[in-house]
Amino acid sequence: MRSLGIVRKVDHLGRIVIPKELRTSLHLTKGVPMEIFVEEDKVILRKYEVDEACVLTGEITPDNFELSNGMYLSPRGAQMLMDEIKEKTSK
Repeated sequence: MRSLGIVRKVDHLGRIVIPKELRTSLHLTKGVPMEIFVEEDKVILRKYEVDEACVLTGEITPDNFELSNGMYLSPRGAQMLMDEIKEKTSK
């Protein structure tokens, strides 16, 4: 583990701000889920990535399929998306 020489204080709600440069380099945008681990006296944060989880429902099924942009949809997620598209285009 390498040190970046960055120090942040914990605020009154227990939060720590991850510096913008680090968020940018790790592609951490607002809403990205993070896993939290404890190893002895260390707190480890890691992006939570479930391969092949549906972007709409979060479901992981053998029937999930990958779209051209790398996102996955479950059959239920695909139906939800199709229903919303039909609703939006019929107005």
